[in-house]
Amino acid sequence: MKALQDRVVAVPGGGGGIARGIAEAILEAGGRVALMDLAGTRAAETATQLDADGTRAIAVDADVTDPQSLEKAFAEIADRMGRLDGLVNNAGVIRMGPADEATPENLDLELGVNVKGVLLASQAAARHFGEKGAIVNIASNAGKVGYPNMAGYNASKAAVINLTRSLSLEWAKRGINVNAVCPGGVATDMLKTVADFITGGETAVSEKMLQSMVPHQLGRHIQPIEVGRVVAFLLSDAAVIIRGQSITIDGGDTPY
Repeated sequence: MKALQDRVVAVPGGGGGIARGIAEAILEAGGRVALMDLAGTRAAETATQLDADGTRAIAVDADVTDPQSLEKAFAEIADRMGRLDGLVNNAGVIRMGPADEATPENLDLELGVNVKGVLLASQAAARHFGEKGAIVNIASNAGKVGYPNMAGYNASKAAVINLTRSLSLEWAKRGINVNAVCPGGVATDMLKTVADFITGGETAVSEKMLQSMVPHQLGRHIQPIEVGRVVAFLLSDAAVIIRGQSITIDGGDTPY
């Protein structure tokens, strides 16, 4: 029996990057997955690529900042897949720039998706869990150490870390286990966005910068499915004694 045999896990945040790695790991562990994102994203394409007949992987339109959209999406997942056992809050955005140039609009976007979206999605998903459930929030090592030109993103991910602890404390009595992971150095489009900003977008220089942005102990980029396998473990019964934690998975760069 695999760790997530027949369990259904919702993954907001599209079909690329870490979201795809998480979906692959859930399927690998015997589970089923519902990829959630705004209409017109890669979620549907990814779901089809992972499971052509649509029995183990589906895509559902959802806006994590809209409670009504989320309620509709989770109801659809429960109806189409028969149940809901887990949630991975992977939706996230970043707006690069110096802190003294941060705009209210960008802050609203980062905090709205990265923090409010986590809470709203968790609330909506919890209403569809059975007697127990598991939530894993995708935070970031940026929420622990912080990086230049990412003040809003750093703050939002720090908030996710604290929110994880709060939900774990309050929802344990409801049979819901809540944890977070804090990735860093993962081969994703977001990491390329950071490299492009630092280098001014010059292709050759940006690519060289990107290749240098690897965990020093590991000596290579972390692959999305490697993050996904940690997430899959935290969704499983084997992780029942791990609660309210924000586990750093950045190849050893962050020592806490």
